[in-house]
Amino acid sequence: MRHSFALSHTALASGCTVLILACAGFASAATLCVNPGGKSGCKATISAAVAAAAPGDTIQVAFGTYSEQVTITKPLSLIPTAPFGPQPIIDATGKNNGVFINGMASAPLAGVANVVVAGFEVRNANYEGILAANASNVTLLDNHVHNNTKALIPSAASCPGIAAYETSEQMDCGEGIHLMSTDHATVARNLVEDNSGGILITDETGPNFSNLVQNNDVHDNGYACGITMASHPNALGGLPFGISHNTIANNLSHNNGLLLPGAGAGVGIFAPFPGTSNTANVVTGNSLYDNGLPGVTMHNHASAPAPAPGINLNDNVIVGNHIHGNAADTADAFTPGTTGINIYSTAPVTGIVISNNDFTDEAINIAFKVPAGNLDVHFNDFNAKGIGIDNLGGGTISATANWWNCASGPSASCSSVAGSGVTAVPALPIPYNFD
Repeated sequence: MRHSFALSHTALASGCTVLILACAGFASAATLCVNPGGKSGCKATISAAVAAAAPGDTIQVAFGTYSEQVTITKPLSLIPTAPFGPQPIIDATGKNNGVFINGMASAPLAGVANVVVAGFEVRNANYEGILAANASNVTLLDNHVHNNTKALIPSAASCPGIAAYETSEQMDCGEGIHLMSTDHATVARNLVEDNSGGILITDETGPNFSNLVQNNDVHDNGYACGITMASHPNALGGLPFGISHNTIANNLSHNNGLLLPGAGAGVGIFAPFPGTSNTANVVTGNSLYDNGLPGVTMHNHASAPAPAPGINLNDNVIVGNHIHGNAADTADAFTPGTTGINIYSTAPVTGIVISNNDFTDEAINIAFKVPAGNLDVHFNDFNAKGIGIDNLGGGTISATANWWNCASGPSASCSSVAGSGVTAVPALPIPYNFD
């Protein structure tokens, strides 16, 4: 059954606010129209309307199927003619992307800003359904992005033909929605399903920072994480640009990464090798469940002694999430049972805060394996008999004021502590009342 994802009254109000802000400064902004066949003075394709539009214009698209890739290089708003009706469909069969917001002419700086794409079904692209690259103040609202990343060859872990500037997409072909080197983008209330992975934030061609990913339903993306922040090799040469200060809030991320063992977390935060940086991000208010890796998975896999470039996974915050029923981590980041949050690094990690989360149906609620560093864990509800905190490495964990599923604190009959270097008392005598 096709998912109907029409704009709600709230969505329309929010979208109108976005459009007003996006069009500020464009006093002569016009409205163009698109419909199948180009009737009544409208364009027959979205791309033709984009080409004809001036900066700040709005393009209204009637319901129908548009077989094209829409490339946007100027400020404009792309919305349905009938926001409460069925969504216009961008069918990108045989094309690289469904929508490409392309600001790469000025990489590593943002080359396009103030773009809105709201209320579309985007499907069947070889790579990303929606790709925003070197862009600022982009809004992706109430879209249904599904069945993209068609070029992926899972058995070979490859994505033939993907652009060379996408430097680490062998296993996911860019995913359903990809923010590459963007800032102040908003990705909200989208349904992202049945791609290789869901929503991806990377830094190949510029820094990636201050984006908001909120209230999306991201599920059944079989070969990667639901929502990923991953620092990648610099496509322009030199050290990676880095990822920072993004907010992942109030999303459903579930049943991702199930078609390949160890493929996908609910939320992944990765700085995999020397020089990569993924810091000061906030993961809050999400429901993360039934994924093929831990609900929140943080990885670094290869460090090198000084004077090699450092690795930065520090100062990320994981707060107020419901986490349950996820899988164990794998390979070098192995955890000995199903896991809610796993932090694995071959370099020291500091400043990470895990607070106000609710865990159920996990053998290990929080796993921490680093050679040195510290972790703050407070006001969480560990609601199952099992391991509340497992310190698998040389770091230390301050874990006071948590609920361990009994009034006496961590114990073998309630939720317990494994490993050394964990301070767990005083404990909360009652649950934190997460709800």
